[in-house]
Amino acid sequence: MADRSGGRRRAASALAAIIAVLALAGCTGGTVDPASRFDPVDAAYGDEVVEQLDQVLEQAIALSGSSGGVAGVWAPWAGGWTGASGTVDFREKSRPVTDETEFHLTTVTSEITCLILLELVDAGTVALDDSVAEYVDRVPGLDGITLEQLCRHTSGIADYYPALEAHFVANPERVWSPNELLAGGLATTRTGQPGEAWSYSRTGVLLLARALEEATGRDWNQLAEEYVLEPLGLDDTEIPAPADTGHEGALGAYAAGTGGDGKTDCTVVHDDSAQSSSIGAAAAGAISDLDDARRLSEAFATGALVGERSARELWTTEHLGGDAPVWEQFGLGGAQYGPMRGTAGESAGSLTAAFTDPETGLTVVVALNNSTSGAAFVRETAFALASIGSKAKAFDGREQPLVELPWSLEQATTKMQELAVCPITPEGAEPAGEEPAEG
Repeated sequence: MADRSGGRRRAASALAAIIAVLALAGCTGGTVDPASRFDPVDAAYGDEVVEQLDQVLEQAIALSGSSGGVAGVWAPWAGGWTGASGTVDFREKSRPVTDETEFHLTTVTSEITCLILLELVDAGTVALDDSVAEYVDRVPGLDGITLEQLCRHTSGIADYYPALEAHFVANPERVWSPNELLAGGLATTRTGQPGEAWSYSRTGVLLLARALEEATGRDWNQLAEEYVLEPLGLDDTEIPAPADTGHEGALGAYAAGTGGDGKTDCTVVHDDSAQSSSIGAAAAGAISDLDDARRLSEAFATGALVGERSARELWTTEHLGGDAPVWEQFGLGGAQYGPMRGTAGESAGSLTAAFTDPETGLTVVVALNNSTSGAAFVRETAFALASIGSKAKAFDGREQPLVELPWSLEQATTKMQELAVCPITPEGAEPAGEEPAEG
């Protein structure tokens, strides 16, 4: 374990952080474009592929019970597609969704926090095997838990969200203090011993954010801006102030109610469009748009912002465990499904997924504004979109790569239908379950 010397180490860390940021800016001109390594062509997909992608997005919106959604699929050898459908909310005279509409990043936000960790490791400010208790000394029960385990979701600390979800959905504008959320997670039965098994935990990510703030003497927003947002040019990504609940023009947020029997009541729909970012904060509180989410996904999947050693740590993966297929793995802050790396998650009223194949550059982002069907639903939506994009015909002169996805379009869309809890099925709608033509 790295030697600790209290204030001396923390004072040195601020200088190391500044040096690291200046070095990055000097080498890249201030902005890193993670897609440049794939040499993407500037072209649009053929009509048949576009029709398939549009159809999956429409189906996802209807099955999830959303008012609208936005998605993008980029295949560097073939071009790209962005789609938007529906309206930002269910109100009368609501504005239509566009491919520039902002949306809640949900747990994709955790990728930013974990990238900050790795860059601080590169700068020598912290080490992955540092004990959380060295930095967060006012929270009991953290013995044996490392910074790395918080990002890998192997700390054994339970996620605060499931127990509090009904409160978030019913009262989305309430401002929660980090201590309340941490207390909720820490009071819940542990999911295992540190390092024992994977179990997603927003509580762990919030603890990590606090540890990094203590280690550097800077808040999360400052760290995110200097280490991730500014280097990637993510001008439309931020965690709004907790009391700023308006989110004007962004994709709204909805969730079905819960009946007296504890089961989902599809006849009751909560409008969570006005909500406090404190519900998710450094784990799930950011708002972004398609272009920014694409850049973040590409950087996270390729390790473009971190050194070679940290990039290896980022994607040293292990099996998710249980009955999960062998191709479902977890890394440091994200999951890997076949060749696709990233995150699919939920927050009150929102579902978002972002995945990138680091070898071919195939990238998928999708956001929906009803969280009732859960994170698995938006993950399968992303899988369906990826299946279509992976088969897009190569642009003139480009080589068609082999993208070996361990699922088919039909399997993904079937899963979407199975996972849909409160669907709104348009009359006459056709399921998007056939493989697209390569055009």
